[in-house]
Amino acid sequence: MADGSGVGDAAIAATPTGTIRVFLLDDHEVVRRGLRDLLTEEPDLEVVGEAGRADEAMDRIIALRPNVAVLDARLENGSGIEVCRQVRSVDPTIACLILTSFDDEEALFTAIMAGAAGYVLKQIRGNALVDAVRQVAAGKSLLDPAVTPRVLVRLREGPAEDERLAGLTDQERRILRLIAEGLTNRQIANRMFLAEKTVKNYVSSMLAKLGLESRTQAAVFATRLNS
Repeated sequence: MADGSGVGDAAIAATPTGTIRVFLLDDHEVVRRGLRDLLTEEPDLEVVGEAGRADEAMDRIIALRPNVAVLDARLENGSGIEVCRQVRSVDPTIACLILTSFDDEEALFTAIMAGAAGYVLKQIRGNALVDAVRQVAAGKSLLDPAVTPRVLVRLREGPAEDERLAGLTDQERRILRLIAEGLTNRQIANRMFLAEKTVKNYVSSMLAKLGLESRTQAAVFATRLNS
């Protein structure tokens, strides 16, 4: 199968032994061209294909079987992180390097969970990016130094808790979870062996602390916390 640059399976067979095959996904043509020019200057790197859309990238990457896929995290029509997840589920030998303009902690952890071998910011210097491609091709994990400290904190402490939860009592937190399950005040009272009026008071207090106006808002809030 050929990609937009005219590279197909025949090119894979022609790739010199020891050369690192690279695929590029970025929705900006100028960025892709710059990356291609940067990488092809190196004798041990070869760009075997590229795409500007997430929905094009999956089939091309699987067909071309690069050693490394350099994927833009955020695209107009999708996510390079989701492409990483799909590619890794089909062929875990393909290393994915997420390249992004955004210093986004949640995107970083989503990338890690998707199986990305590295996550670097686009502000990275050219020689450092080349080195990053080589490192992930060699099976190493790589994170941009700008985000590494937060990774370590997150791994030690887990996801940061929404600060609005800090003011809730244990009873109020439990009631919030039950509201998210769709239980009425009466059902919550029966579940917690409380008077219905007591539950109503807890709900009023909880809503005030969270800055919410209704049970529906509380249910949506709790659901997002667990998503």
